[in-house]
Amino acid sequence: MGIFDGLRGKKKSSTPARRPVGPAAGAQRPAPRFEGMNNYIIVILDSCRHDSFLAAEPKTITKLGEVERRWSYASWTAPSHYNLLMGLLPHISPPHVYASDYYKEDFLRFNERFGAEDVEFASFVPHLFMPTFLRNTLGYYTHAKVSLPVLNPKTAINRDFDTFRLMEKHNDMNAMLDEMTFPSDRPSFYLLNVGETHYPYARPTEPKNEWPRLSGVHGVFKHLDDHVESGKLKSDAKQEPFFDQEKLDILRGRQIDTVRYLDEVVFPRLYDMVPKNTYITVTADHGELFGEEGYFGHGPIQHDKVYEVPFLEGKIR
Repeated sequence: MGIFDGLRGKKKSSTPARRPVGPAAGAQRPAPRFEGMNNYIIVILDSCRHDSFLAAEPKTITKLGEVERRWSYASWTAPSHYNLLMGLLPHISPPHVYASDYYKEDFLRFNERFGAEDVEFASFVPHLFMPTFLRNTLGYYTHAKVSLPVLNPKTAINRDFDTFRLMEKHNDMNAMLDEMTFPSDRPSFYLLNVGETHYPYARPTEPKNEWPRLSGVHGVFKHLDDHVESGKLKSDAKQEPFFDQEKLDILRGRQIDTVRYLDEVVFPRLYDMVPKNTYITVTADHGELFGEEGYFGHGPIQHDKVYEVPFLEGKIR
């Protein structure tokens, strides 16, 4: 299951559709403000670092546009997705530029993404949350399909989504596509958190008994209390040795393989099924460490490779 074993419920409880909460809960959805607005999809390849994406040499995904090397605002899934939904997509880190100027320029690109005319930073105020803006200002249908339980429907990120679903499997983007619809009366927004590229870096067809099982990674939250006594680590708590580089290289190869799988199997289907005037952004929430300077994984790590992510986008016409 992964580090949050038990959070992914049975089918009945893991597929809630949730109406907006907060001040907008009773608000009537406005008519779309602009004719010809785009459907907008953000695909987040969870934990996929930039050089892993390039090493896979994707042919289909890159039909959207040129692959850029960008930097995530956070090194862990939950805060990174919150930033993404604020409209803060991974940045290019330009020198000699004021942050405020960069934000203004970056937010102007949402005019192209939404097919709108006057979207700017001020448009997101006071909520600073893209689903709220899209649903309650531009009239979009808003949906999220997530793979990682840290983004489950009970978390704070589920706000002003018409539907928000934690998928049955953590590594099956194809199942997300099975449920996506695009009504013709107004545009749709989808956030897709894709787990194939997240540990254990597995295609959905691979049997679970063939997945790598790393002590200290699987079930770390589930078994944390076993090693704690009076608020401190037990003195006899076993310290697991760090993984050797050969194993870490195998794991990186598995991540590269999942990008190839998505490129060959899932993205051709995605591009074929979406209507014209659909704008798609493909990126990652953060990168991953595979032994560089003694690190593995992501989260409480300060290293370039945990912030370095691929970024590309374009319009399906």
